[in-house]
Amino acid sequence: MSYINVRGVEHYYEWMKKPSDVIKPVMVFLHGWAGSARYWQSTAEALLDDFDCLLYDMRGFGRSQAKFSLEQPPGIENLSYQLEDYAEDLAALLDGLHLGRVYINAHSMGASIATLFFNRYPQKVEKGILTCSGIFEYDEKAFAAFYKFGGLVVKFRPKWLGKIPLADRMFMARFLHSSIPKSERQAFLQDFINADYETALGTIFTSVSKEQADFMPQEFAKLTVPTLLIAGEYDIIIPAELAKRAAALNDKVELTIISNTAHFPMLEDPETYLARVKEFLNN
Repeated sequence: MSYINVRGVEHYYEWMKKPSDVIKPVMVFLHGWAGSARYWQSTAEALLDDFDCLLYDMRGFGRSQAKFSLEQPPGIENLSYQLEDYAEDLAALLDGLHLGRVYINAHSMGASIATLFFNRYPQKVEKGILTCSGIFEYDEKAFAAFYKFGGLVVKFRPKWLGKIPLADRMFMARFLHSSIPKSERQAFLQDFINADYETALGTIFTSVSKEQADFMPQEFAKLTVPTLLIAGEYDIIIPAELAKRAAALNDKVELTIISNTAHFPMLEDPETYLARVKEFLNN
């Protein structure tokens, strides 16, 4: 297990590589809310002929710490749960690992972070893949209800939840249209249970907010990095219609909607997902 200090916080990361005499480009993977790098492993494995793959757990999720290890580093203010701060975490991670220009594949909340990163650091990105992302309109009542529900979900996460029969199936029901292996469902539930409380709650408020609704359309509109946006046909977390709105703002964004999948198309239909990703990368 490898850790690196990123802006004063210990971050877990792992390399997936195949031995080769050729220097390969690097693809970096970003996970979504309350997840971890773990669920990207099968996708990365399928791309190892052409890429060295870097997976990491974002601050407060998976195996990464939520707060400063010791004292706050000089010159760094308290890190927030704003997505812009997570984009800066990514920039610091790449610098810390001495990586130059990379490819990025990001999912859900991670895709919002990646979009911000593309615009802040376009010189660091060759191409980007955003999986299950889009733009939404602000609805005060709907957002208030979402915050209330989300707060309760985050608060009630007893450690024994993962031991209840069928808990993994019930937990993943909203995220899936096609089945994935039981081991994957159980791992998703465990990631959710293990997520830092303040981080999980804080990122709910920053990733789904009036601020995000106001400025994410502008972020998509000004993208200069060639970007593939992949949506699941039956995704109820980030509906495909929201991806269509985002793609319509910029001709640098190519849209693909994968049939019979929901919020995890890379796991629900990996063959179609990988075929479209490889087509985009080789174009």
